[in-house]
Formats: sequence, C-alpha cells, structure tokens
Amino acid sequence: MEYPLSFMSDGLKLSGVLHVPEGRKPGQKLPTFIVLHGFVGTKDKSHVELVARMIEEMGYCVFRIDFRGCGESEGARGEVRCFDQVADTKNALTFIAQREEVDPDRIGVTGHSFGAAVAIFAGGIDERIACVMSFCGWGDGERKFRGQHPTPEAWAKFTKILEDGRKQKAETGESMWVSRFDVVPIPERLRYNLSPKAQFEVPVETASSMYNFRADDVVADIAPRPLLLFHTAGDEITPMEQSMRLFEKAGANAELMIPTGMSHFPLSEEDAPHTRALVQAWLNKFFPSPLKNAS
Repeated sequence: MEYPLSFMSDGLKLSGVLHVPEGRKPGQKLPTFIVLHGFVGTKDKSHVELVARMIEEMGYCVFRIDFRGCGESEGARGEVRCFDQVADTKNALTFIAQREEVDPDRIGVTGHSFGAAVAIFAGGIDERIACVMSFCGWGDGERKFRGQHPTPEAWAKFTKILEDGRKQKAETGESMWVSRFDVVPIPERLRYNLSPKAQFEVPVETASSMYNFRADDVVADIAPRPLLLFHTAGDEITPMEQSMRLFEKAGANAELMIPTGMSHFPLSEEDAPHTRALVQAWLNKFFPSPLKNAS
C-alpha cells in the first residue's frame, strides 16, 4: 500500500509517499525508514524509490520524501542547502511518527549518495533516529570533491567555479548556475540511473554548501544505535574512502560493507540481488522487523 502525503518543514509543504507492507496486521505499529534522495534528485522514478521498495518488501514501513526545492515539494528549484535537508529529515520524522502504522520508537533514516550524508548527519544530532543506513554516502565535502575532481586541472576548474560564483553573488546579488555534472561528475554510461525528474543545473551556493558539510564530525554520536555504511568498491562517483573514513570515526554497532563489481547505484538490475541479501542480513541482526519474512 502507498499513501501520498505532505508535511510542513520551515513553512514549506514537502511531498512524501508512505509505503506500508501488505503483511501488516490491523493496529500493528512497524519499524519504519525515512528514505532520502540524492543530489537534486527526487523520491520518484529514482534509485531511492528502488531502495524504498526493497525495504518495504523486507517488512518495514517506508516514508520516501522530496527535499525542499526538489521533486513535488515547495521551495526554490535546485537551491539545495545541506542543513536545510537535515531540517527536512527531522521534520519528516516528527510527522511520520504520528501515523498509526509507525512505531515512533523505531524510526530509521537511510539515503543514497547525498541523501546518505544527510542521513548520517541527522542521525548524529537527533537521538530520535533509531538506525541509520548509508548507501554510497560521504562524510567530508571538501575531501569528497577532491576525490571527484582528482587531477590538478579538474580541481582548478572546480575551485574556479566556486570562486566565480562567490564573486558574482557578491557583485550582483544573483546566483551563478552551473551543470550538476560540473559539481558532481557522473560518467555518461551511468546517467541513465538518474530520475527523469531530477534537476540538471544548480546554483554555485549549492556546491559551497556541500563543500562545507561534514557528517564526519557527528557520525560517532550515532552510537550505540546501529549504523550501516554500504559503499561499492567500484564507485566512480563518490569515492569509497568516504565511507571508510566514516567507519574509522564511528562508534559501537557500526558496520562497513564494501561489495565489489557494482556501480554507485547498487540496486541497478544486475546488482540488486546481492545488495538485497547483504542488507536483509544486516537488518535481521541489528534492526529486525516482525514481518522480516514477509517477502
């Protein structure tokens, strides 16, 4: 069952979809995950929709949302600010905890890529979050960008974009807009994984927000609540070392998985069975659902 819902976050109406597994009994409150999409992405026709459906099939309620300025939510298009997204996550939790299907004491947060970084940060500062799963996420914006623009020429081009954007904003008050691929490069052969509803231009202030965002600083505060850091060894978009460094800083009940032979999108058709098996085993141990055998 899927229920389109909306909730308020800092005066903006945000869009979400609540998934409820078919095996739920009347009156039963289930553990739940809030699912966060990636960089200027959307909850719909996207990789995180695949994540949401996978988790629902494992016996959990799932609430997938559009951050402000993305998808069907209100807010200025493409103007992504990391701490705004953290606020949206916390407000989504406050909202969904009131649903009769949801166990308010067992709400986890998960995300893919940019959404994973937001999930980790939210988990580190909000003790209501009972569990965190990160898929190909990152912990240090500056270090991540250096890995994504690895040559001296690429780094010079990227930092010039940041500087030109700062100058234009200071001189004119107007943002400089750039291609999302100038901020986060994605090989053309992998771009089919992006939602057709995703955005393809962003203001430079969005890149600056990411540059200064550090989930590394709060990841240890998730402990002893369970944390899964799932990162593909062949990730060509977000460097694998980001999850490795997060794991080094994490506390008790953190686990790092680095499966091989997958891309940045570990639920693409050929990789989904292996990803599903690994995630199911981890959830059964650290955050089980009473419907864990529902699928």
